[in-house]
Amino acid sequence: MLRFDLVDLGLFRHVVEAGSITHGAERAHLALAAASTRIRSMEETLGAALLIRSRQGVIPTPAGRALLAHARTLLADIDRMQGELSAYSGGTAGQIRVLSNTHALTEFLPEALSAYLAAHPGISVDIDERTSDEIVGLVAEGAADLGIVSGTVDTGRLQTFPFRQDRFVLVAALGHPLAERDAAAFAEVLSHDLVGLDRLSAITRFLAEKAARIGRPMRLRVQLRSFDAVCRLVECRVGLGIVPETTARRAARAMAIRVVPLDDVWAVRDLTLCLRDLAALPAFARDFVAHLRG
Repeated sequence: MLRFDLVDLGLFRHVVEAGSITHGAERAHLALAAASTRIRSMEETLGAALLIRSRQGVIPTPAGRALLAHARTLLADIDRMQGELSAYSGGTAGQIRVLSNTHALTEFLPEALSAYLAAHPGISVDIDERTSDEIVGLVAEGAADLGIVSGTVDTGRLQTFPFRQDRFVLVAALGHPLAERDAAAFAEVLSHDLVGLDRLSAITRFLAEKAARIGRPMRLRVQLRSFDAVCRLVECRVGLGIVPETTARRAARAMAIRVVPLDDVWAVRDLTLCLRDLAALPAFARDFVAHLRG
């Protein structure tokens, strides 16, 4: 008889979605040794391997994929049950799983989250940064309650709602040859040194893919953790930066940088909320979606 508890199921989901037992343990707030023991115990109980382990990480076996589907369903049902029952005790409790691209995560979610969480003290929000294409696939699989993606990505049969609009712009130090331009093309920018986010960030991977289509490499001199830090290094003449316009305009009020629009079509960013079924979400998650739409 299988004896997987909710901690086991939550851990296994985190491990598969992170592609790593180490990172999955961190997300589940477990020590690595304890997480490894739980995974091995699950495999021993089942009598079959759940994960294929390699130096690059882990991927689920066919048995693991079956378990993952059931784990996601059961954990989602538990979240709904907690949300509905907590209303009878005068409060609301639950967790919302959100996948977001870099743009929305850095520019729009912090303020929206702050207001929502202040009004819902029993709710926690788990946010993971991914590229828009990855988000659509993971939301469709049930790996998250909600995704925030670029409006240009194909969301298939997912339900979608408009979220925000922004655009990517070039930031350049005063005196740089491109600083006085009315607009610039990404292909021109690739002839210069760049300052950007970490290579694993969704936005850097997005820009690298655009550069590859042109057949040009990105000359990233420095990789940072925030768009504000990118603007600061641009001001110090380390290189050019490509950041959301909201960030660039804010930074330009305090830094010696110029904001230059990119004339590439993909630079304009309509951000979209995507989910499998709004009606199937717990009430507190539906409230969160309504809050974001508002």
